[in-house]
Amino acid sequence: MIKQEELLIRKAQRGSLSDFENLVKKYDEKIARLIYNMLNNTEDAEDVYQEVFLKVFQSIHKYRFGSKFYTWLYRIAVNTCINYRKKRSSRSFEMLEEVATTSAANWDLLFKSSEKNPEEAMLNLELHEKISSSIENLSPKQRAVFVLRHYHGHKLSEIAEILNCSEGTVKNYLFRSIQKMKAGLKNYRQL
Repeated sequence: MIKQEELLIRKAQRGSLSDFENLVKKYDEKIARLIYNMLNNTEDAEDVYQEVFLKVFQSIHKYRFGSKFYTWLYRIAVNTCINYRKKRSSRSFEMLEEVATTSAANWDLLFKSSEKNPEEAMLNLELHEKISSSIENLSPKQRAVFVLRHYHGHKLSEIAEILNCSEGTVKNYLFRSIQKMKAGLKNYRQL
């Protein structure tokens, strides 16, 4: 662990808000991207982002330097996302809102990139929607493993540490997620 980071953590554990803010600044982009990739909804990601760093602030005194700080932080973020999705899945009216939000964001993406090649932009949008739909069909743990591996480039050993499970379990989740993704994308056609 970097000495400077360890010093920041120890000061934050003693209640230094400025040192905690420096820790947040160091990891905020990575955590925000992870949360968005797990939830695929900007508004939900913003809510969960706040919740994650509130949990970190409230429990930083429990961090014991037994693992890397980012691993501990990622574990909190992934678990918070999984719990949020479980809670949210019971509220079906929010899914309608999510579809509307995602569609609006996709249309923005389409119009921004259509200046160059409208056909390519439409194909990219279609592929993006198909991938998002396939990721939505993964179990929470499969989704976490897939996102950490393919969107964030973590090693299997790091993912195992973040999810607090064995590498074999991570490999199993990864294999199953890839199989489900392939099945979900099977009918996607390239022109």
